[in-house]
Amino acid sequence: MRTGIAALPLHTGHAPRWLFERMARLGRAILLVLVEEFGPQEVLRRLADPFWFQALGCVLGFDWHSSGVTTTVCGALKEGLRDVSYEIGLFVAGGKGRISRQTPQEILRVAERIGLPADPLIYASRMAAKVDSAAVQDGYQLYHHTFLFTREGAWAVIQQGMNPMTRYARRYHWLSDQVLSFVCEPHLAVCCDRKGKVLNLVAQESEKAREVITDLSREEPGRIEREWEKVLSLHLPPHHEVRMEEIHPKRLSSILLQTYEAQPPTFESLLGLQGVGPRTLRALALIAELIYGTPPSFRDPARFSFAHGGKDGHPYPVDRRTYDQSIAVLEHAVMRSRTSPGEKDGALRRLMNFLQGAAFLTSSGP
Repeated sequence: MRTGIAALPLHTGHAPRWLFERMARLGRAILLVLVEEFGPQEVLRRLADPFWFQALGCVLGFDWHSSGVTTTVCGALKEGLRDVSYEIGLFVAGGKGRISRQTPQEILRVAERIGLPADPLIYASRMAAKVDSAAVQDGYQLYHHTFLFTREGAWAVIQQGMNPMTRYARRYHWLSDQVLSFVCEPHLAVCCDRKGKVLNLVAQESEKAREVITDLSREEPGRIEREWEKVLSLHLPPHHEVRMEEIHPKRLSSILLQTYEAQPPTFESLLGLQGVGPRTLRALALIAELIYGTPPSFRDPARFSFAHGGKDGHPYPVDRRTYDQSIAVLEHAVMRSRTSPGEKDGALRRLMNFLQGAAFLTSSGP
């Protein structure tokens, strides 16, 4: 399942070099202790938790609500683990902008070296991006994609989209061991300060729409064009989120020829086809609803907001009682670790020594 979505206000600027270098060192130390204490799989689980990831960003030096936390923290972890990845069995691929498009090559390079099948990992990376950019149309355009995986083949995705109109970013988290389906209710937890109406083709209530959309994609394009003419003569309700002016029949006919030739058996295979994007799915969803009576969902998957508030009172002051409860839960989780008391004490002692050194460097200035 996708484990969460976080919506964050956009900020300008970037982390200064002196801070980024410290973030890479501290992030590396924290992850090394976690790997030793709990194993690489637990690191993936925590990074896939949007609350834990946000807290990590705060620990590494970012404001709680800064959109830059996603790209900078992922970049710092990738840099910090660069020379120890093969030793601990935890790998980071992808990043921001053009670097994100190198993710398949980075996965393949590591997989060949450690003898791990690359195709399932590359497919997971691609489908996570395709779902969040086409199957869930929420107004956010993906520009960051980080793919983390272990030598056993477990993986997590942290990716982010931008909405330039609202100046907000939305972060999406995925975790492999809970993926039952890429296209039906992939959310486990969603963190977002703002909700809105979106075209959500991975909602449970969109199941029938997914079936009809897949059937339509296998039809001869001429028949779809004739059905589209029927749609053009209908009066659309004002609340409908699929706009007629966004759909171009000639462009739709071209992509439908490809889907007709491919004959995708499922919605997931249709979504994975090259060239099938938001406009194609919007057009087919509109036809499916108005002609065949199978409406898709317009429910935003966002469910939760941030847990503790902010130190400066935004969006609200820190709730100390909730904060203390969170600390108690985390401390209880640490005590349930399967490692022996000696190993646990040694790891915590090494982390404390490192944090004391980092605190000294920070107090000394850049």
